[in-house]
Amino acid sequence: MLIEAELKARVHHVNRVLGLLRGRASAEETATYHDVYYDTPAGGLERDGRELRVRVVETAAGARCLLTYKQPAVDAASGSKPEHEITTVDAGAAATLEVILRALGVAPVLAFTKQCRNFRITSGGREMLATVATVPEIAGTWLEVETLAEPDELTEALDAVRAALAELDIAEADLTGALYTDAVRATRNNA
Repeated sequence: MLIEAELKARVHHVNRVLGLLRGRASAEETATYHDVYYDTPAGGLERDGRELRVRVVETAAGARCLLTYKQPAVDAASGSKPEHEITTVDAGAAATLEVILRALGVAPVLAFTKQCRNFRITSGGREMLATVATVPEIAGTWLEVETLAEPDELTEALDAVRAALAELDIAEADLTGALYTDAVRATRNNA
C-alpha cells in the first residue's frame, strides 16, 4: 500500500517559485483538472476521512481520466493518505464512471476546476511531483509537493518533501492542511 506523502503551501512569490521549479525540472506541464467528488447519501466517505474522486486532466498532449480512492489520513499533521488510483487515456471514461458509481450508491457531491503547472523534480533521492495550483473560486496560489512512500518510510518521505519546499523558498509557516474541497464549499455557501 503506497501513501501519498504530500504537503501543501500558500505561495506568496509565484514567479520566483516557478523560476526555481523550471531550473530543477526537465519539463513543465500545464494542465486543467476537472474534479468531481463522490459520497454516499449520508456523507459516510467524507465523515470517515475518505475521498472518492473522478478527475479529468486536460493538457496540450490530450486528456486522461483518473479514478482515485483515498483512505483516511495516516499522518494527522500532513494529511497524507494511502491512495489507490486507476488512469485511462479515455477522457470520456468519466461519464462511464459516473454511471458505475451511481449504481454502487454514491453520487457527485462537489465539482470544481483547478489550473495546474506540474513539474517532476528530485529531492533527497526521491522522485516528486510539484504542482503550482490555482482554483478560480479561491483566492491565492498553492504549491503541492508529493511523493509516494511505503508506510514504514512516510516520515523520511515527508522530510524529503519539506526539504524540497525549503529549496523552493517556501517557509514552514506557509504550510497548510486546508483542503480545496472545504474552501470551495465555503466560497459557495457565502455566495
